[in-house]
Amino acid sequence: MIVVTGATGNVGRPLVAALAAAGEQVTAVSRGISAADLPAGVRRHRADLTDPRGLKPALDGARALFLLTAGDFAASGGDLDEVLDVARAAGVDRVVLLSSQGVGTGRHPAGHEDAVARSGLEWTVLRPAGFHSNTLHWAGTVHAERMVAAPFGDVALPTIDPLDIAEVAAATLREQGHAGRTYTLTGPAAISPRQQAAAIGDALGEPVRFVEQSRAEAKAQLTVFMPEPVAEHTLDILGDPTPAEQQVSPDVLDVLGRSPRPFAEWAAHNVAAFR
Repeated sequence: MIVVTGATGNVGRPLVAALAAAGEQVTAVSRGISAADLPAGVRRHRADLTDPRGLKPALDGARALFLLTAGDFAASGGDLDEVLDVARAAGVDRVVLLSSQGVGTGRHPAGHEDAVARSGLEWTVLRPAGFHSNTLHWAGTVHAERMVAAPFGDVALPTIDPLDIAEVAAATLREQGHAGRTYTLTGPAAISPRQQAAAIGDALGEPVRFVEQSRAEAKAQLTVFMPEPVAEHTLDILGDPTPAEQQVSPDVLDVLGRSPRPFAEWAAHNVAAFR
């Protein structure tokens, strides 16, 4: 049995599907989950990681755990050591943590990675770059005006398809040889917001106009749904990335034996969201 937390998200949903398709027994865990969210035969369990005791029934008979914490986990009083204690007591012996590229570049704290490393479990850490799917927040203006407004139009970052993250996660949960490894997951090439807008236009078969925002304009939009310090931090990465944040990693190829999917392929597969 493999337990997947965050099972209804951009990574968790395709991970559950990939594991089920491979013939694994899977328990999908989320704060809100229904049978409609899952492939046939997948067990589901509602739990919040801020209350690790609620996770115990899902872990009964599990050998591996995919660990994804919500953005508000720490602020809500979550303690990853407690979650890992519950997993270890249940007999789980392997944990795969979805972390962030920002831990490796010093942008984000390493607390969750440290907790996994000292857990006594066999562990693997995944550090993805920004997701291709983050561009879905442009869907409204692309649909209404065939327009994208974003800051730092020509600053390129190697974003990644969440499907690639899910497939790497499935491999590290199922296969031997990944214990104690940390993988940085990026797309095959750095791509700028202006280039992403053009790729969405190509997928639609219609041009999509790009409008460059100022940092202040972008911050005003971001602070509608995130705290100001988080917005500033996000804009720092988008506007002034480090060389490491712009570097393409070989780790998807190394784990899966194929190159990661380019943004244009993601846009073509998700074009309905922008119509």
